[in-house]
Amino acid sequence: MEYRRLGRLRLEVSPLCLGTMNFGWDLPGTTEEEGHAIMDRALEHGINFFDTANVYGWRKDAPYRGTGITEQILGTWFAQGGDRREKVVLATKVYGDMGDWPNSSRLSALHIRRACEESLRRLQTDHIDLYQMHHVDRDASWDEIWQAMELLVQQGKVLYVGSSNFAGWHIAQANETARSRHLLGLVSEQCLYNLNARTVELEVLPACEGYGMGVIAWSPLARGLLGGAIQKPTEGRRGSKDTRQQVKENRAELEAFEKLCADLGEQPATVALAWVRANPVVTAPIIGPRTVQQLDDAMRAAELTLDGDTMESLDRIFPGPGGAAPEAWAW
Repeated sequence: MEYRRLGRLRLEVSPLCLGTMNFGWDLPGTTEEEGHAIMDRALEHGINFFDTANVYGWRKDAPYRGTGITEQILGTWFAQGGDRREKVVLATKVYGDMGDWPNSSRLSALHIRRACEESLRRLQTDHIDLYQMHHVDRDASWDEIWQAMELLVQQGKVLYVGSSNFAGWHIAQANETARSRHLLGLVSEQCLYNLNARTVELEVLPACEGYGMGVIAWSPLARGLLGGAIQKPTEGRRGSKDTRQQVKENRAELEAFEKLCADLGEQPATVALAWVRANPVVTAPIIGPRTVQQLDDAMRAAELTLDGDTMESLDRIFPGPGGAAPEAWAW
């Protein structure tokens, strides 16, 4: 496994990040036992970067609302020992609704502090390596947010702070406020990025590059659209109503993409992941296997390097916005 630095940090993480969003949901989610097996296999493969969130694991039955089922599954796995926690760079998130009472969501200093304590309890650990804001809170000042994060860092409960789903100007605001407070600032941004969703190339990726932030790409397979949706249309999320509609709307592109992959002798998911990983600003795409076999299959993407001709062909099939802003639309 060839590890990468997370942006400007000395911290080294695997080129694929294990996403745990499938753990603990209603069927066809991944059970606790299956989740433990996937995480054990991830360590065997050399994956040391795990991502979760306090809101993951919601179920239809109300008693489970806000109880952080997915974080609990990671916690029981860490509790098994064997240096599991020590081997993992652990990332989780704060923002989502964890209850009905005021201050049980968003980014007030009060909620950040309480949410962190609750995540630590569920994860059965004394610190979070990367604490990510799951979304921007337009009603919270950056001074309030950084005051809360600074305290958590001083207490040793959080090592690094990251963002998720931020616009480029949110990244700039957050980092400039952090600079004025003599803080490290944001070290990473987790954003939607795949062959079929390239908007972040306009401003988010350039902002991350400018601030030395690592990029963690979520949904690199576009919810299964790029995982062989035409070849195997009924597997997993590919069989959902939304995905079927997207296949209908993007059929010409997907047919060309899957033919290109067949000509390369590679699976569509492998090529889609390798394309995201090839961007030098991207630290790691997030893979979200529901089974150990899906994890094993994804590992091919960690070693596949796409040549220049293939990258150009993919650009023709899935054109991006034309580059970074403002050159993408102006001179």
